[in-house]
Amino acid sequence: MSIPPPPGPPQPQGPYQQGPYGYPYPQQPWGQGQGPYGPYGQPAPVNGVAIASLVLGILCCVPGVGLVLGLVALAQIKRKGERGRGMAVTGSALSAFGLTLWVLVLATGGLNDMWDGVKDTARDNGSAYTLAKGECFDTPSGSLEGFAYDVDQVTCAGEHDGEVFAALRIPGYGDSAAYPGDDKVTDIADTRCYALRYDYAMDQWAVPDYVDIYYLTPTRDSWRLGDREITCVFGNTDETASLTGSLRNDAANLDADQRAYLMAVNLGNRAMDGQPVDSPDDDLAANRKWADRMATALTQEARQLRGHRWPAGADKPVGKVAAELGTIRQEWERAAAAEDADAFYVSYDRILTLSTPDHSLTAREALGLATTPPSDGDTDGGGGDGEGDSGLEV
Repeated sequence: MSIPPPPGPPQPQGPYQQGPYGYPYPQQPWGQGQGPYGPYGQPAPVNGVAIASLVLGILCCVPGVGLVLGLVALAQIKRKGERGRGMAVTGSALSAFGLTLWVLVLATGGLNDMWDGVKDTARDNGSAYTLAKGECFDTPSGSLEGFAYDVDQVTCAGEHDGEVFAALRIPGYGDSAAYPGDDKVTDIADTRCYALRYDYAMDQWAVPDYVDIYYLTPTRDSWRLGDREITCVFGNTDETASLTGSLRNDAANLDADQRAYLMAVNLGNRAMDGQPVDSPDDDLAANRKWADRMATALTQEARQLRGHRWPAGADKPVGKVAAELGTIRQEWERAAAAEDADAFYVSYDRILTLSTPDHSLTAREALGLATTPPSDGDTDGGGGDGEGDSGLEV
């Protein structure tokens, strides 16, 4: 599996890609032969290629290579008079058998079973292959930048380097599907992990600013073994701070009113995540489509806020948030109809001015939710400050 910094598929991978999983493929422990003949009176040396063929045949990790090396070794032994013919023949035979098994596995969809076996072995050695949703872990270096599969699972109650918030299978790719490439895998991971964070940590105001999103993705080699899994991780980006306690605040940890409020405001947050990579100057059409999606999301958000029966202390504050959303939505609609980039920027500047945390803070306080706005300026009202993930760089 692999890991990038965030965006993307990607990486992930986008935080998001390293290639730490060389573990199923052991490095060659053998050396090369030192010449065709030893000193006078001593037996001829063993052909190194024959040894390599035998080792690969026994391990059955790359049978195609083992078979080729066996044939090469037989030719060299005949030409140079070296020993090792039996090794070369055995290595070729084992490799041919292994290659046949690989073909059968591909034909019968048995790669998942093979990958499960790899994960079972990894689980016994503390591996990122085995991380599950809700688990926390430490890395040897203390950082998630480029961390390998070697991890130590720890309790989330204490200090830790990362917390898994989602684990999923890449959709649309069966056992026999070809590896789609690093960029594609990273794009998928980036899109899915950023979307799934709202299911695990519904209140994004409760996630510290020094926490970012990372993901582990299949590599080309692990894909051949049946790996189709993406692991999404919250990780610490500040070496002077530490993650202590779980970041989980999902539907099971919230009351009905908190869930209703967060499900509504996260409609706008999810739409905000669709901000185009290019600015309106470079791609006005993409930004206009984004603005249209924002207007639609805020319409749905306001409707949900108005449609819920709130407790007495939260009714008026939530109503003010809904009213603010209506005003901001109109500016998103103007941005969606902007004739040029300048007009788009005018509407967006108004959105930033209208998006204040005051009403959100009051509503959140009444509902018992986090009251410290993120540094990206998210106000539960569909705006940002232009610096974070939810802002538009102008």
